[in-house]
Amino acid sequence: MAQLNYSYRIKTYFNASHAIRWESGTGQKHTHTWEVVCELSSQSEQTVIFSDIEKALNGVLGDISGVFLNTLSAFKETNPTVENVTLWLYQLIVPVLKPLAVRLTRLEVSESPTRTYCITVSD
Repeated sequence: MAQLNYSYRIKTYFNASHAIRWESGTGQKHTHTWEVVCELSSQSEQTVIFSDIEKALNGVLGDISGVFLNTLSAFKETNPTVENVTLWLYQLIVPVLKPLAVRLTRLEVSESPTRTYCITVSD
């Protein structure tokens, strides 16, 4: 018999701008509507309360909505590429989900409908 794995997916959005740094200089500042998809597993037998998770995620993303990412301390030296933004968001999201007894198993961050970077957590 096949083993069934269960997960939840929550999708949210925030608007923020960035400019990529190249060897030849910094590119043009431009804005994205970033899509953030969190895949979660429950660490208890209880039903996940979506509104609690959404509130936690909005607490993280609300602080950066409308911001020029290059001005944040995380991106003073680090290039704000979709890869680096995804890793940074992972580091911000994991701690706020811990009290809710859910585990982030996959994070997908898109800067456009055709450009997505993913982090999958494995044990």
